[in-house]
Amino acid sequence: MKRWWPWAARRRPVAPEALRGQLAELQRRLELAQALQAERRHLYDDLHDDVGSRLLTLLHRVHEPEQQQLVREVLQDLRAILARERGIEGTLLEVLAQLREEAEQRLDTRDIALDWRQGADLPDPALDPAQAMHLFRIGREAITNALRHAAPHRLRVVLERVGADLVFEVTDDGAFDAARIGSGRGTRSMQARAGELQGNIHWQAGTLGGTKVCLRFPLPPDVAPAATGWPPSAAPGSMRP
Repeated sequence: MKRWWPWAARRRPVAPEALRGQLAELQRRLELAQALQAERRHLYDDLHDDVGSRLLTLLHRVHEPEQQQLVREVLQDLRAILARERGIEGTLLEVLAQLREEAEQRLDTRDIALDWRQGADLPDPALDPAQAMHLFRIGREAITNALRHAAPHRLRVVLERVGADLVFEVTDDGAFDAARIGSGRGTRSMQARAGELQGNIHWQAGTLGGTKVCLRFPLPPDVAPAATGWPPSAAPGSMRP
């Protein structure tokens, strides 16, 4: 009597027809993904061209300084969101540079000083798209919450390496309201993103008098500390210690 071995079936060659069917299915899925990506880019372009042009028209029609400022802020936020939603990728320092650039633009329209303090010994590991997205959006949401709830005059961002972790803090000089922390969709989203980074996030009273957001998560493996990127000292025009 012949004995049947489980691995015998795995050694049987796949029929050419089955291979062609599998390849055709993979090709169909690839084409669908490419079509969806193209449609997404088309929608972003439409938003930029249509909504952006309308905001520019509105900006030239309003005359009150407060209304003009509001339109400028909305226009800046739209441009920043569309630019970042097209794709957030790169190394740690590249993502931080993108976040700093957007923060400077957002705060400048509101005449808020930015004190960006970045450790000189930060490494520059490559981040996968998910890590880059979570880090960027946590930073953006921290700044958004400060602008929305604290009415700050200055904002301090501190980034440093502690062991194998990155510590990322955003502190405003507004008012600290412990009862509000964790109750909004934004803070819950930040907590979920911190979990995706295998880290943690918490809120506490800040040394500037307002709220401090503290994110800590393990950095991907890297070689040596980077020699490029934003310097740790304050940029020209920024608030100094």
